[in-house]
Amino acid sequence: MEILGTTLRVCVTDLESSVPFYERLTGSQALRFERGGVSVAAVGCFLLMSGPEEELEALRRIAATIAVKDVGATAGVLDASGAKILVGPVGTPAGRNLIAMHPDGAVFEYVDQGARA
Repeated sequence: MEILGTTLRVCVTDLESSVPFYERLTGSQALRFERGGVSVAAVGCFLLMSGPEEELEALRRIAATIAVKDVGATAGVLDASGAKILVGPVGTPAGRNLIAMHPDGAVFEYVDQGARA
């Protein structure tokens, strides 16, 4: 399994007021989308999320998003290494993802830009 990069997940109260700071910090424009009632802005290595508290509560459990070459292959490595696959792999508009709990209890999202939903 090759890790291509990581994205830091940040839950914010007001996405509109937070985005300009992160755009200045990273020197990049936000890519915005909605997912499950949550407004999201991807800015550089940051994934800003804002929405209903009950939705954010679940998202806060995920420590980071890790980009990999192939989520399917990653699922096999994680499973063989003792991780528990909680969700996926599933297709999304941006690729595929899965959520896994490592043996130490840490939860991570793994994503690729493979087959789209």
